[in-house]
Amino acid sequence: MLEEGDKLLPMSLPDQNGEAKTLEDLTGPEGLVLYSYPKDNTPGCTTEAKDFNEALSVLQEAGYEVAGVSKDGAKSHCNFIDKHGLEFTLLTDKGGDYMRSIGAFGEKKMYGKILEGIIRSTFVIGADGTVKKVYRNVRAKGHVGRLLRDLGLES
Repeated sequence: MLEEGDKLLPMSLPDQNGEAKTLEDLTGPEGLVLYSYPKDNTPGCTTEAKDFNEALSVLQEAGYEVAGVSKDGAKSHCNFIDKHGLEFTLLTDKGGDYMRSIGAFGEKKMYGKILEGIIRSTFVIGADGTVKKVYRNVRAKGHVGRLLRDLGLES
């Protein structure tokens, strides 16, 4: 499980256009905000994506890029991006292997039941690949605002 101070594991995941993206491809001068989410076009995931989109210019001005990752495929990602005007990259991790390796996929409790799936998480990665902050089991509503406050970037 990825923790603060660890180096982000190498990745090569397809984006919404089917093009393989690595950490280096996605990272801004200060770093990357990588978030995992369960499913395109669901209420919580839409809220979170729209909040990241609204905060994108603030994050980019501070030198951070944003990328989301889920098990959804390119077509679903394209529809999600088009429907909500998202301006950042969405990555596909079909089998969940990468998310599992960073601690964003596994057992979780949902409606009182324990099941396996994507754990809504956010990782703030420095330009050198070091994990600066980890947020796990986040609630979609209000999360991006809390992240901005933690980074000293209130909008």
